[in-house]
Amino acid sequence: MSTLDDAPDLLYSETEDDLRAAVRSLLTGRGDVPAALDRAESGAPYDTALWTSLAAGIGAAGLLVPESLGGQGASHREAAVVLEELGRAVTPAPYLTSSVIATQALLACGTGDDGAVAKLLGALAEGRTVAVLAVPLSTGPDAPLPNTAPGAAIRAVADAAFADVLLVIGHDGLYAVETAAPGVTVRAQTPLDLTRPLSTVTVDAAALTAGTRLADAGTADAAVRSGLLTGAGLLASEQLGLAEWCLEETVRHTRERHQFNRPVGSFQALKHRMAQLWLEVVSARAAARNAADALATDSPGAPLAVAVAQAYCGRVAVHAAEECVQLHGGIGMTWEHPAHLYLKRAKSAEIALGSTGSHREKLAALTALPAPGGPTA
Repeated sequence: MSTLDDAPDLLYSETEDDLRAAVRSLLTGRGDVPAALDRAESGAPYDTALWTSLAAGIGAAGLLVPESLGGQGASHREAAVVLEELGRAVTPAPYLTSSVIATQALLACGTGDDGAVAKLLGALAEGRTVAVLAVPLSTGPDAPLPNTAPGAAIRAVADAAFADVLLVIGHDGLYAVETAAPGVTVRAQTPLDLTRPLSTVTVDAAALTAGTRLADAGTADAAVRSGLLTGAGLLASEQLGLAEWCLEETVRHTRERHQFNRPVGSFQALKHRMAQLWLEVVSARAAARNAADALATDSPGAPLAVAVAQAYCGRVAVHAAEECVQLHGGIGMTWEHPAHLYLKRAKSAEIALGSTGSHREKLAALTALPAPGGPTA
C-alpha cells in the first residue's frame, strides 16, 4: 500500500527555480529570432558560444555527473528544468542527446576510478566534449536496437554533426569513437525540425576497432536502454516547455490583436480553446515532473512514469503548437514568425525516443490493461 512518503514531488525547489532563472536569462539574452532562423535555414543551427555558456558557464552539461568526476552531482529533476527552458526557446543544442542520453548511458556502464568511461564523463561535464549515442532518434527504450555492424549506415542520428564522440553499439559491447577518426562518416540529412539536425552515421570496422571499448555486450545493452529511458522521460519536460511558450505567446497575441474594436482573445470561441489548452498544459506539467522525479529517485515505477509522460506530453506539445500557428492568423504561417519552428519541433519530438503509440502500448502492458483496439477479455 502506498503512503504519502511514496508520492512524487511535483513542485520545483528553490535550487531548481534559480537554475531556471539562470538558463532563461542566458537564452533570452541570445534570443535573436532572425539569426536563429538564418542558422536553421543554413543547415548549421548550433550557436557554439551559447553551448559553451550553457554547458560550461552555467554547468548544465554536468548536472547528471557525480562531483567526483567533475560534474554537479545534481539529478534528473534539475536536468528537466534545463530542458523545459530549451524547449521554450526551441534552442538548437545537443543537451538532450549528449548531457542526458549519452551521459546516462555512460553512467550505467560503470565508471570505475580512472577508466575511459570516467574520463569521458569528466570531459562531458566540463563542456569540452559532446557525445551522441549512435542510434536513430526514433528509437524507444524497448525498441530493437539498430544494426550497427561495421560499415552499416545508421540513419537519423540527432546532433551527430555537432558531436566529438559517437557511442557506437558493436557486436561485443559499446565503443567510443571520435567523429574525426578515419572511417567515420557523418552525412547530413534534411530534417523536418531544423533546430535538431539529423545525420546518417557510418563507422567502418577499422574505426570501431580503433575506438575505446567502454562496456561488454550485456552491459552495453542495459546501458543504452537506460540512456533511452532517461531521454524519453526528460524529453517530456522539453515538450512541456514548448507547450508553455506556445500557450503564453498565443494568449499575448490574442490580447493585443483587435477585430471589431475588441481583442480577439475576448471572443468566446477562442477563450474556450485557450482554456482547454491551459488544462492540457497543466496536466502535461504534472506528467513531466512525475517522470523526472521518478528517474531522479531511481523509482521502480520509472518506466511507468516515463510511459505516461510520453503518451501524453507529445500530443499536448503538438496541439499547443498547432493552436499557436492557427490563432496567430496569417502571421503564424510566415517564416519570419518562430511558430513554425515550434510546430516542427513538436512534431519531430512526438516520434522521438518512441512514438506516442508505442508508449501507450507500453503503458497498457505495465498496467495490465488492454491497448485501444486490442483483444478484450
